[in-house]
Amino acid sequence: MLEDGRTRGLYSGAAWSLGDAAGPYDRGWTGTRMLGGPDLDGDDVWDLASVTKPLVGLVVMALVERGVLGLDDSVGHHLARYRNSPHAPRTLAQLLDHTSGLPGGVPLYREHPGRESLLAALGTLPPTSEPGTHVTYSSQGFILLGLIAEQATGQGLDELMTDLVRAPLGLTGTGFRPGPAEVARAVATEVCPWRGRTVVGEVHDENAVVLGGVAGHAGLFSTLADLELLARSLLGGGPPLLEPDTLALMTAPRTDHLNLRRALAWQGQDPAGSPVGDTFGPASYGHTGFTGTSLWLDPVAGRYAILLTNRVHPRREERGFVPLRREFHAIEG
Repeated sequence: MLEDGRTRGLYSGAAWSLGDAAGPYDRGWTGTRMLGGPDLDGDDVWDLASVTKPLVGLVVMALVERGVLGLDDSVGHHLARYRNSPHAPRTLAQLLDHTSGLPGGVPLYREHPGRESLLAALGTLPPTSEPGTHVTYSSQGFILLGLIAEQATGQGLDELMTDLVRAPLGLTGTGFRPGPAEVARAVATEVCPWRGRTVVGEVHDENAVVLGGVAGHAGLFSTLADLELLARSLLGGGPPLLEPDTLALMTAPRTDHLNLRRALAWQGQDPAGSPVGDTFGPASYGHTGFTGTSLWLDPVAGRYAILLTNRVHPRREERGFVPLRREFHAIEG
């Protein structure tokens, strides 16, 4: 299936893993790191795009567990620069489950090519709804979450990711801003008109570029092996990142009374239309990424599915990847 997708030009390469708490029982890769480039070898480094969000969510929930943050804390409580903005009363829980009313997908980078200018503009974005009344997927909300975690701890988000996720799980290929060794193994994303070049080893998301490559909504890179370790941990087969009650709170559906099913930093198996199809159980959760990545877990069945592609290479237009992703996940579901 995935080789056929590559032949049809949906991406230059794909890697996958299906498994449970004990580890993968089917894994592999096909294709190349870029069109005309070297073959994938299984140690490739992928731009996770929005799969960054649940990993940042794990950081935030670890800080909640330690009493550093509270889910009912407001944006204005932690970030002085936004105390006079319409986002000040939004809570961490509302940012995590996308019910804050912050808009999503706003290309702030186009008019604000500097970090401080972009962050200032974020504070002026008009809300799309009253908090708690509607699910609006918002990368801007996760930018705020990253800033809040940094402000509350005095550490950078990259340091927090190392301390609270990478080190406990022994991840060796996961992080923001890949170094030279990781860039040499990175899978290409878009031939980017804004940058005027093929993007390799640099975050694809333009707002994250302006923010320096470290942000709450995008910027993490990882490997197939590292994501397998993460999936095993979440299913109880590896070092735990959170106490069981905290993980259950984080992954439980919260917004079924609204328009989309969301958990805290995770997408849910939405009856109205899940991005991975309808064969996973109702308690399953996961996340997808714009670059063609996804991680999905079913805690009841005790299984996970990982799909990594560069579906934005060489361009970002949807060319048939979405139905292929559903077909892939239907195998495991």
